[in-house]
Amino acid sequence: MPSTVPISHLLSDVWFDRPKVEEEEYKYEVYMAKQRVKPAAKADKRGACGSGVAEQIAQARQKIHQTLQGSDTGVSGNDSGKVDAIRSENDDLRKLVNTLVERMNAMEARLSKLESGSKETAVQPSKTEIEQKSESDDDVDDMDFFASDSEEDDEYEKIKQKRLAEYAEKKSKKPAVIAKSSILLDVKPWDDQTDMGEVERLVRNISTDGLKWAASKLVEVAFGIKKLQINCIVEDDKVGTDFLEEEITRHEDHVQSVDIVAFNKI
Repeated sequence: MPSTVPISHLLSDVWFDRPKVEEEEYKYEVYMAKQRVKPAAKADKRGACGSGVAEQIAQARQKIHQTLQGSDTGVSGNDSGKVDAIRSENDDLRKLVNTLVERMNAMEARLSKLESGSKETAVQPSKTEIEQKSESDDDVDDMDFFASDSEEDDEYEKIKQKRLAEYAEKKSKKPAVIAKSSILLDVKPWDDQTDMGEVERLVRNISTDGLKWAASKLVEVAFGIKKLQINCIVEDDKVGTDFLEEEITRHEDHVQSVDIVAFNKI
């Protein structure tokens, strides 16, 4: 009978974690390689940036120096002309400011001189003027102001009443404006057998204060029927359209209806 060997002794020489260990070693080697490359790249980048900035600073300093010296290499023809124009304008402004300052100083000096002179040459009232003023004050004290006011009020009232009377008289003589209107009427008959001459006669026989009949004519309507179109002048305060319609339609045997065609103020 063969001897039996425990399974633990058979598995003791097997390395189960070898793939995992090899993977971890590979990652470590890659990490170390990256760490060795980064410092060199940073150094190269810093050197390139530093040289670029230094070169730009040097160029800027050179341009500034050329501008201050008025060199043609640093300033173009147009820029040089602009600089000259600015300098000329600054010189003109400086001269103008100096002139204004000088004028202001002169004005201040003159004003101070006038003020000092006016104080020194102030006119003092003489004794004669003081006496005359006191006499005039005495005359004013002797005046009766109340009596003067009363007389002036009476005179003003008389003038006022006189002018009111004149205005009332003038207004009463002026003729009053009478408001008038022109009215155009259409008087329609019943049929073509109506005597339109009789219709016009009846209409013109209507009379009252403030009414005046004017021109008239016959207007064809239809089927041989004609209407009377007549104009009248009325005073607005005395005659109205209602009165005219009532008086004309009162002749009902000849008149069917009355229409107002036009109404105009005169």
